[in-house]
Amino acid sequence: MLGSPISIPARRKMERPMKTIHLALAFFATASMACAEVPVLKVLTYDSFAAEWGPGPAIEKGFEATCACDLQYVIAGDGAAVLARLKLEGTTSDTDVVVGLDTSLTENASKTNLFAPHGLTLANDLPVPFSDPDFIPFDWGWFAFVYDKTKLASPPKSFKELAASNLKIVIEDPRSSTPGLGLLMWVKAAYPTDSATIWHDLADNIVTVTPSWDQAYGLFLKGEADMVLSYTTSPAYHLIAEKDDTKAAAPFEEGHYMQVEVAGLLASSHHPDLARTFLTYLGSDAAQTTLPTTNWMYPAKTPTAGLPKGFETLIKPMKSLLFSPSEAEANRQSAVEEWQTALAR
Repeated sequence: MLGSPISIPARRKMERPMKTIHLALAFFATASMACAEVPVLKVLTYDSFAAEWGPGPAIEKGFEATCACDLQYVIAGDGAAVLARLKLEGTTSDTDVVVGLDTSLTENASKTNLFAPHGLTLANDLPVPFSDPDFIPFDWGWFAFVYDKTKLASPPKSFKELAASNLKIVIEDPRSSTPGLGLLMWVKAAYPTDSATIWHDLADNIVTVTPSWDQAYGLFLKGEADMVLSYTTSPAYHLIAEKDDTKAAAPFEEGHYMQVEVAGLLASSHHPDLARTFLTYLGSDAAQTTLPTTNWMYPAKTPTAGLPKGFETLIKPMKSLLFSPSEAEANRQSAVEEWQTALAR
């Protein structure tokens, strides 16, 4: 015999640890499978949306509490940079949803055939009618030039007054920034046949052109310019978050161009149903409530509790300017060329 037989008590002692090991292995295998099965929804967006002070973190937390999923943001600079990245990646993009394009870019975006119809009907309170099979609005605002009331007592009341002044402004690049492109649309809408002249006259007021909104606004706050292209809602940030009422937006007689920010579902999404659920959540009261004091824009749908205290102090333009997506696309190239020509002199 190679060895003595194992007694019954001895065998039972060996079976218990073996059973424990098998149960432990089964538990870890089940846990690993559960982790692997949690769907990951990737959202391509601009940097300030996903920043710790932006709306992204709160929206991520709220959505994950309802979806049994992992929401991850993919960052690509400003809104125009988001579209540029999407075009570069094409159908190889591993993102599911795009958040942060606006109506100056949606026609261009639709022509890529990278988006799928969302199939949703979500109510909104936009001051203009909005309907798009590929995109849902999630917030909006009016572009404006923001200034410091302690440094500028009498702001210009129009583009012509601004161009005739010695004031220095900082603006964003329309090729990489949606506010920058919005300014071109604003001038084009206000002066359909004279926009080139307006840019020619504004050229010597421009201190610099930045790739993104946050860089431009940062220069303004450092005192590098008298005014900065931003939004009528920007002073609300200073008032609510900093208890500072020294910033204001200058009302222009020509009216103010609107920005409507949108989100859309990519046709290549690995989780289209989950992506639609996210778009629905983005339009919900829970998500819309976070936008006024994180993205500092008007929510597409006014929350049940209303807007935060302080928003009632903001200017309200008498006239809203907005091209349709097809009009914006038709005007985009000529507007950029006018701008480039004026700044090259």
